[in-house]
Amino acid sequence: MARRRRTKRGGTPAGRIILIAAILIGLVVVSLRLLPGSPLQSQAAARWGEPTPADRATSAPTDRRDRPSPSPSPSLEPLPFAATDLDDLGIEGWYSWSVLDRRTGEIIGSDNMDETSTTASLIKSWIVADFLRRTADAGRTPTDAKLADATKIIRDSDNTRTQQFYTSLGGSASIKRLLSTCKLTDSSVASDGGWSRTNLSPRDIARLGQCIADGRAAGPKWTEWLLDEMRLVRGAGDFGIRKAFPAAERRTIAIKNGWVDRTREQENHVNCLAIGDTWTMGVMLRYPIEKGYEYGMQNCQKITAALLIRP
Repeated sequence: MARRRRTKRGGTPAGRIILIAAILIGLVVVSLRLLPGSPLQSQAAARWGEPTPADRATSAPTDRRDRPSPSPSPSLEPLPFAATDLDDLGIEGWYSWSVLDRRTGEIIGSDNMDETSTTASLIKSWIVADFLRRTADAGRTPTDAKLADATKIIRDSDNTRTQQFYTSLGGSASIKRLLSTCKLTDSSVASDGGWSRTNLSPRDIARLGQCIADGRAAGPKWTEWLLDEMRLVRGAGDFGIRKAFPAAERRTIAIKNGWVDRTREQENHVNCLAIGDTWTMGVMLRYPIEKGYEYGMQNCQKITAALLIRP
């Protein structure tokens, strides 16, 4: 009689081990999918602060036009000047003005703001800037003596030191650098090559102010030094544009003015440059020589006051 083959429940010991291992591996995988931060975490699981895939499907805009518009940027504060007709100021002779918005580059001014006149000492702001930038570009630092000379040129309008600087910079070559560096459009080198007879327009004076303020003129290392010196202009040279502002604001405004009697033309030429936080300004006047310097100095202030917007 043939014997019945018995089959052991659970199979062989090796089979049991494989079964148990498979169960354990399955449990580990499931645990990893539920563990936050695990590489096997289910992408369908919602996280705090994030929508589920279903939420995304129903809440996301279906068209770019449905998305919220960005908040508009705040508008710029207006400059303290208004373009005004100044024909009724009763000023004798020729005069012109221009204001540049340092934030936008926009320029306003009189109809003749592109006409030129000789700068006199106003050009000293560029001569000192040119010296400082070129010295730094050459890898040198100005000596204390040279900085003291530059201070005298800016604060006190020293002519002798100005001529020394101008000659060392190549004379009229320095003015040519001014025209190109500051992108002046109306101005020109003096026919005799002298710094005092450099021809600038009020519009280009405002551009020169911006060129100084943004660092192109004196270079990044010396710009603040030059602006500080221009805020400290004193004595006979402290007149004009900033005098039209309240006393508390005057010390924040950098200036360089020019005044000269032209005997050949029998005229006085008076010019004003000012640099504020958000603006630069140029004013120029020519009038009969017998009226003296004070006439032009006072009228530079008068023109500015007529343009100022009072709160």
